Amino acid sequence: MRRLYGLLGAIALVVLLVALAGCGGTVIDSKKTEELLEAELPKSGQKVASVECPSGVEVKAGSKFTCTVELRGGETATATLEIRDDKANISLIGLSGAESGSGSSNE
Repeated sequence: MRRLYGLLGAIALVVLLVALAGCGGTVIDSKKTEELLEAELPKSGQKVASVECPSGVEVKAGSKFTCTVELRGGETATATLEIRDDKANISLIGLSGAESGSGSSNE
C-alpha cells in the first residue's frame, strides 16, 4: 500500500505536457497518458497488460477522468487522474480494483 502512495506522489511530480491543440480547444493526449501509466504502474507492483484512456478529454484544471487498466491475470482496475492546470499536467490520484501488489487507493 505504501508503494502505491509513493507512486502516486512520483507521478504527481511528473510534468506531463500531453496537450494537443485541436479544433475545439486543447485535449489530453490519450496515447501518451496510456504509455505513462503502463510505465509507472509496474513500479508499484501492478502487472499491467494494457491501459485504455479516453480520447478528447479537454484540458480544464481540476477536472478528473479515468483510464481502464487491464492487469495480467484478467483483473481490471480503474486509474483516476486529475488535470492539475491549463498546461495539461496530470496526477494519478487513485487506482481502484487492483488487488495484486498494493491494494487500492482513492485518496
